[in-house]
Amino acid sequence: MNDKLAAPKGVPEYLPPESATWLAIKDFLSQQAVLAGYGYIELPVFEDTALYVRGVGESTDVVSKEMYTFTDRGGRSLTLRPEGTAGVMRSVIEHHLDRGQLPVKLWYAGPFFRAERPQLGRYRQLQQFGVEAIGSDDPALDAEVVTIADRGYRALGLTGYRLEITSLGCAQCRPAYREKLVAFLEGLDLDEETRQRARINPLRVLDDKRPEVIAQMADAPLMLDHLCESCAEHFGEVRALLEAHGTAYVLNPRMVRGLDYYTRTCFEFVHDGLGAQSGIGGGGRYDGLMSELGGQELSGIGFGLGLDRALLACQVEGLTPGPTTPLDVYVVPLGAARRQAALLVGELRAAGLRTDQVFGERGLKGAMKAADRSGAPFVVVLGERDLEAGVAQLKTMSTGEQVPVPLTDLAAYLTTSLSTRTENHQ
Repeated sequence: MNDKLAAPKGVPEYLPPESATWLAIKDFLSQQAVLAGYGYIELPVFEDTALYVRGVGESTDVVSKEMYTFTDRGGRSLTLRPEGTAGVMRSVIEHHLDRGQLPVKLWYAGPFFRAERPQLGRYRQLQQFGVEAIGSDDPALDAEVVTIADRGYRALGLTGYRLEITSLGCAQCRPAYREKLVAFLEGLDLDEETRQRARINPLRVLDDKRPEVIAQMADAPLMLDHLCESCAEHFGEVRALLEAHGTAYVLNPRMVRGLDYYTRTCFEFVHDGLGAQSGIGGGGRYDGLMSELGGQELSGIGFGLGLDRALLACQVEGLTPGPTTPLDVYVVPLGAARRQAALLVGELRAAGLRTDQVFGERGLKGAMKAADRSGAPFVVVLGERDLEAGVAQLKTMSTGEQVPVPLTDLAAYLTTSLSTRTENHQ
């Protein structure tokens, strides 16, 4: 067979040098959660299908159309995880984390799976970074979670995004609003599929992108205008705290998240430079989810930020977070210096320097060509005479300058030179 093997459709791969930027994005975003006291949780890649049916909601596109569900050899229905919150909640309940210090504050990162039509920024295997804070309905926790995401994007250098927020109300005020919205929808000229979706979850019609539906929904009642006193007070405090944190936002009273469990504070980060798939992350509060999954009646709030989307946003803005080169130094041994050069490479790596060396029998010209292709800003040339003198020849690739440096001082000299180089480039 001559058929070439390829990755499945809709599954992005990140290869050097782009993968270094992708890793840096995950590190920049997760560092904000670590600074706020969130602990890491490693989740299963697949769960019982019932977890998502109960936790995410049967009316959602995620459950009804997009899940990768299969039956294992034991006849159990399992699903590749389409999102993170339900899995985190299941783990918190199962391992009794909710019986200790509250709120439980966790972060996670990894691949999630949705059977969607692949397009730029929308993949069947998508990468996410997320946080969940469970066990408190304090508006300060809402503001903290939103600000963690905002500061993560700022740390990447992104400026072309906006934060949109709203409140979806609670179990006390949503039923009355739902009645008003249902009554309004009954008077519209909607196709049968849209009416069926409205019967299951009328809020979803607010998010319809078709011009003919948008025009009819112009005067639809909005949840923000029908919040109960408690929800209005909660949302007002969240907004005040965001402003105190310096987290800029705009109100979007028509926002509808794609998962049914959201209540009260709801938010989304949007980057118009990404075109139709402009959302780069979002989340909200989910006050009834834990009890729905068999746990305590505890509130929670969290988000999921798309790492793939963040990478696209960085590319749109011309940003390359993280190291600009894959190496700090490249070692070129000459003649009988190969064994000593291998030891030197180990010493430099132990000193925290990203180090590689030329392999194979090459002449000086070929070795220096490999050094140039490596992208390392510094090259160490080590020959027999250098060993006898106890030095190495250190070449700065940007200027071509070459100086002898004592082998005993080489690691410290390189560390100082790299630090100076970084400061000069800032």
